Amino acid sequence: MKRYWVVGGDYTDTNFDRIAEGGREERIGPFTDYAAAKAAWQKRAWESVDHANARFRIEEEGGETCYWVVGGPYCDTSFSEPAAGGGEEWHGPFEDFAAAKMEWSRRAWSTVDDAMCRYRIEKLAKGEHPKTAAAPAKTRAAARGARS
Repeated sequence: MKRYWVVGGDYTDTNFDRIAEGGREERIGPFTDYAAAKAAWQKRAWESVDHANARFRIEEEGGETCYWVVGGPYCDTSFSEPAAGGGEEWHGPFEDFAAAKMEWSRRAWSTVDDAMCRYRIEKLAKGEHPKTAAAPAKTRAAARGARS
């Protein structure tokens, strides 16, 4: 059975690679389905929305994993319902977090002036994405990685 965790916390800076004050990452869960983990992630993310150094992500326990950059335009700033005319965009898969973070950064900065647009990084089992998502859009960067 798959298990999902919400992982993150307050980091020393916006590189999100070291937890502040030498602490440990917070782990919330486990959840037996992705939808429950996403709901917990959303709750925790909103609780820390005013803290630029806070970041949370969903991790799947066990198995071979890959990363996706997920998001796009939303109906409002709750970022819970994609804008009319489509679902969330899925870009990837990426073999490692660093590659996904580069794509996330590119997309986030390209939409920085759009208050209704948001992207996040999802870690899932290879070959899987939530059934509620739109068909994944494979990026050029991921396509290059798949050929090498």
